[in-house]
Amino acid sequence: MANLNGQTLDARQSGTFKIGGDLEVTRLGFGAMRITGPGIWGEPADRDEALRVLRRLPEVGVDFVDTADAYGPDVSENLIAEALAPYHKLVVTTKGANTRQGPDRWAAVGRPEYLRQCVLMSLRRLKLEQHPLWQLHRIDPNVPRDEQFGALREMQNEGLIRHLGLSEVSVEEVQAAQQHFQVTTVQNMYNLVTRKSEAVLEYCEAQGIGFIPWAPLAFGDLARPGSLLDGLALQYGAAPSQITLAWILQRSPVMLPIPGTSRVKHLEENVAAASLTLSDQDFQALDEQGRSLSA
Repeated sequence: MANLNGQTLDARQSGTFKIGGDLEVTRLGFGAMRITGPGIWGEPADRDEALRVLRRLPEVGVDFVDTADAYGPDVSENLIAEALAPYHKLVVTTKGANTRQGPDRWAAVGRPEYLRQCVLMSLRRLKLEQHPLWQLHRIDPNVPRDEQFGALREMQNEGLIRHLGLSEVSVEEVQAAQQHFQVTTVQNMYNLVTRKSEAVLEYCEAQGIGFIPWAPLAFGDLARPGSLLDGLALQYGAAPSQITLAWILQRSPVMLPIPGTSRVKHLEENVAAASLTLSDQDFQALDEQGRSLSA
């Protein structure tokens, strides 16, 4: 693998996790939301660079790519297929049931017939015969959740989906879904200063469920000059975002962070974080400070 300012570029240094007990992926993955236009709407400003980012993934050891039909919408899935299909050892996962009404506008739709459309259309765009992992982007509050979970179980039984996951859910909602199918991943917002999903993470760890934190690199005021995070970045010879990602990876063995970007340089910086290991003392200090600032 290549180096970046002396740091190894090999996501495999983050270790692996088996989704559902049998789908092994490198823990440090890639989130493909940012390869779209402003407001997660339309084509990216630099389409060629977005394709270069995607094609760089296997070269730096990333084999877990997360997207959604709502990113663009459709744009992210189409770019992934153009750049990477057939996927060989790459695991490309997607989400559905979050509709778009314009830039930065989202609305959950969980009617069973629409869920089926989401699954089938994503298969076509991604050039897949079966989703290795398909995640319910949001539970629609206007449709009985058992109907939504039942529709997903039905499509899994048909062979359209191998593993199923959820996004932005509580422990109680995960348990409700588990009455219908094995929940293999949960994708909730989580980072140093956004810790509202601690109970969900702990439940996932106890159940062997992969936890996919979105927005993993946010650190709020923690990186101000002279702060603990700023000092650790200097100490480890890394960027604050790399220290944050190293902390995320050390937080739990079920953690599967998916930092995203539309630039190759930023991708390489993120991947270099897989080679960082924080001391127990530094990890604990960051953890405590993050919790104290958690919103």
